[in-house]
Amino acid sequence: MKNISGESLNITEENIKAMQKLFPEAFEEGKIDFDVLKQLLGDFVDDEEERYSFKWNQKGKYLRLSQTPSLGTLRPCKEESKNWDTTENLYIEGDNLEVLKLLQKSYYGKVKMIYIDPPYNTGSDFIYPDDFRDNIENYKRVTGQVDGEGHKIDTNTESNGRFHTDWLNMMYPRLRLARNLLSDDGVIFISIDDNEQENLKKICDEVFGADNFVANISIVVKTEGRRYGGFAKTHEYALIYAKNLKEDMFNEIEIKGKNFKYVDEFGGFNVQELRNQNARAFNSLNRPNLRYPFYVDLNDKDENGFCKVYLEDKANLIEVYPITVNGFESVWRWGRNEKAKDQLYNLVGRKGNDGIIRIYQKMRKLTEKPKTVLIDKEYISIKGTKEIQEIFENSAFDFPKPVNIIKLFLSIGTKDNSLILDFFSGSATTAHAVMQLNAEDNGNRKFIMVQLPEPTAENSEAAKAGYKNICEIGKERIRRAGEKIKAEAGEKAANLDIGFKVFKLDTSNLKKWNPEPENLTLALQESVNNFLPGRTRLDVVYEILLKLGLPLTLSIEEKEVNGETVYIIGGGALIICLGENITLPIAEEIVKLHKEYDSELWKVVFQDAGFASDMDKTNIKETLKSYGLDEDAFVCL
Repeated sequence: MKNISGESLNITEENIKAMQKLFPEAFEEGKIDFDVLKQLLGDFVDDEEERYSFKWNQKGKYLRLSQTPSLGTLRPCKEESKNWDTTENLYIEGDNLEVLKLLQKSYYGKVKMIYIDPPYNTGSDFIYPDDFRDNIENYKRVTGQVDGEGHKIDTNTESNGRFHTDWLNMMYPRLRLARNLLSDDGVIFISIDDNEQENLKKICDEVFGADNFVANISIVVKTEGRRYGGFAKTHEYALIYAKNLKEDMFNEIEIKGKNFKYVDEFGGFNVQELRNQNARAFNSLNRPNLRYPFYVDLNDKDENGFCKVYLEDKANLIEVYPITVNGFESVWRWGRNEKAKDQLYNLVGRKGNDGIIRIYQKMRKLTEKPKTVLIDKEYISIKGTKEIQEIFENSAFDFPKPVNIIKLFLSIGTKDNSLILDFFSGSATTAHAVMQLNAEDNGNRKFIMVQLPEPTAENSEAAKAGYKNICEIGKERIRRAGEKIKAEAGEKAANLDIGFKVFKLDTSNLKKWNPEPENLTLALQESVNNFLPGRTRLDVVYEILLKLGLPLTLSIEEKEVNGETVYIIGGGALIICLGENITLPIAEEIVKLHKEYDSELWKVVFQDAGFASDMDKTNIKETLKSYGLDEDAFVCL
């Protein structure tokens, strides 16, 4: 029998296991011998006292915080969700540090792209301190969910002696946890401005590795510039990192206004000279292998006026070399190799009005690599504000990102079935952009939005409209934007997923994972029923999914079996019974369900205190085992 751990993924243990596989010689009785490890790493160990590093106050403490498992859970909230039974999108309300910890088991290595727009640390951003003793209770206090003095919700002003330190301590553990969730080909886009761009670059170099830095994009967000300071500042940044950088992991983007000029039997194309245009840098002196002849038949022209090209000489063919420019014999962009042979069908020749025969390559795409400076007016900040005003008919949220900039990032960094995470969700622009892009390219991208329920300002338009916190704005935006997108797209968006499941951060639903060690008598009395008051069995079911590392969007069916409710998850892969009078006939019915669903995987979870007797527990275990259930797949809470 196996018991479920109440903790989220223990990252320290996982890292040690990975090290033990790589360096078994450095482990003795489960401990690391750092002297041996240094010997194994050899020249890669830096023993110098003075070395390059990025340090700030309490950095080590916050690194350890990122490795401390969480005992919390995410409780389902059907009444605030949309299309609960069919959607694969998630909206999670809670402190993103704890939420990221709780997502580690279920979504480790599964997120293709992360986009975040964190606080810029301008002095007016919403900040509250993490609590090392009990961050979930701290979260509930500062967001007004429980009574108590708690920590004050405040802004991080420059009068604070640790202005940059506080921001770094907020970002560092969250980025470390976020990296774990990225798939091997995953990428992260982070919006930022000058206040913390330099510090963000340094911690990202550490967390993701400097070799995985992709780009620092400048985005013009205010064409006339801000009208204060020595310069009219017009731009912000987007830092981009990869989990494991590869050349082909980013998509090219469409070139606006560009169309194909010619058509052949393979489709549309434009042409580009095969000659390398920089003859001074690339010529016959330093690239002799790139200078060789092609042969052209000027008497054999196609409907576009182009002539056929050959690599070998034949009768009536004209020999063509790259032209000489300013005394330099220019060269082709390809060598005379297999590529040249394979691509002959994409080469054509044409004699110009100047009498020179040139060789052209057929270019069959209307895309290009994204640029590091974005100046299109569709990315300016006012666009985001207008989008919010159109949806809510007021300014419900300040300084939202335009949908088009997030949609551009999605086009660059995702595939059509990717999972996208935004753990500073704000007004849920990322969710809006995901739905919009799916409607345009028939994609099936899924999103996970995470947002702290930061209270709206007392006299703000959002508060006057009845939105008590930012989460309420975000959820309502997804509802309204989804309907708007679907209406505008019509039949094309018939299967578009515009729903989302809402979950809210809370303490564990199980008393044993909220222990009271000082009151042993009370703990023993309460062990008869392990659930906290006010918690439902569905709350517990989703906590089990998290603790077992299963996605929160798996299908869940409920069936009555001998007076008890049984939950069938993932087409029978997991069966949960949380009854309080579990007997052998229930196990026999579970066997029938297993045969009915015929799932290759099979795991069964019971409430440990729910067995009618110890004898029933033993008989049930042996019965399930006789029908093929592995011993480790018999799990008790």
